[in-house]
Amino acid sequence: MTALAVVFWICSAAIVYPYLGYPLLVWVMGWVRPRPVQRRPWLPSVTVLIPAYNEVGCIGATITNKLEQDYPAEQLQILVVSDGSTDGTDEVVEGFAGRGVDLLRRGPREGKAAALNEAVGHARGEIIVFSDANSLFAPDGIRKMVENFSDPEVGYVTGNLRFVAAAGSASGAGNNAYIRYENAIRTLESRSGSIIGVNGGVDAIRKALYVDVPRKLITDLILPLHVISTGHRVVYDERVGASEVANKELASEFRMRVRVALRALQGLAYMRRLMNPWRFPGAAFRILSHKVLRYGAFAFMPVAFAANALLATGSWAYLAIFAAQVLIYVLAIIGLRRKLPGPLGPLTVVPTYFIVSNAAFALAFAKFVRGETMATWQPRAG
Repeated sequence: MTALAVVFWICSAAIVYPYLGYPLLVWVMGWVRPRPVQRRPWLPSVTVLIPAYNEVGCIGATITNKLEQDYPAEQLQILVVSDGSTDGTDEVVEGFAGRGVDLLRRGPREGKAAALNEAVGHARGEIIVFSDANSLFAPDGIRKMVENFSDPEVGYVTGNLRFVAAAGSASGAGNNAYIRYENAIRTLESRSGSIIGVNGGVDAIRKALYVDVPRKLITDLILPLHVISTGHRVVYDERVGASEVANKELASEFRMRVRVALRALQGLAYMRRLMNPWRFPGAAFRILSHKVLRYGAFAFMPVAFAANALLATGSWAYLAIFAAQVLIYVLAIIGLRRKLPGPLGPLTVVPTYFIVSNAAFALAFAKFVRGETMATWQPRAG
């Protein structure tokens, strides 16, 4: 095998492993040593925390959704933390004051981590449930989520988030394809121990395990990793249903992916002690496989493509692989167009979302190297 072929296969393996090899390995781990969650009915006190910034269009429906949960009202606190909202969000929340909904105003705007850090100090529940300002839970969502905490090993739970999108939306279809894939991996990870990535919009944590998160970092990554560092498990429960409106435009999805990836890279650097394979072998393996290599795939893709192009001149096998690569990139580019005819739309969903995500990871890495931060967020452009 030539040096060029070695480069091609190493780069190809680095791209494929986190998407196919890693799920296979965690499936084997769960089959050899399964760790089912010991759930039972349980009704502890719960605080639902809803961070919001200029969410006047959806915050009312979200609060109503939480008030209508199948959970004892005397055991449920709903706390909205408004991070410098200026569009009337606060006034909508105040309209629910007579129904036991609390509003915590804060300013100037600092972002989700700072908002949650302050809000936890006002939380009365033993279990804290996190909801996005546009997350709608299934009627039994909180009840089923809390059942997981009857297992003393469980410290953090994430649910099954689904994105609602208009027909023909490339962003929405890509989002749903991605989340179905992620949830499949979370199911495998939960069977063998802990998951690494969580949804953020339908999550819960034991209040005793919450720690303040630096404002520039992403709570959806830091808190689960902290829970793992304490010896507790982070699990996925597919029974806990929730939905959010997806971004309508790929441009909005791209910006969101850049922000999330940048803060995740900063979060991994902050929690780098978990990547010590001698102290935390399980966590280190999962972080490297599920996060580090996934975010770094963009660096291997152009090298694999160039090496494959050179190898294709002398081999039918490499030519076939190169043709497949070209097809994927062509479909991805076609998918950037709106309202594609016939079967082109479904065919382009996965390639387009894959390429857009990796472009976002590349930009996020560049920002990470330059030391940029993105602590605040924009509401999802649904």
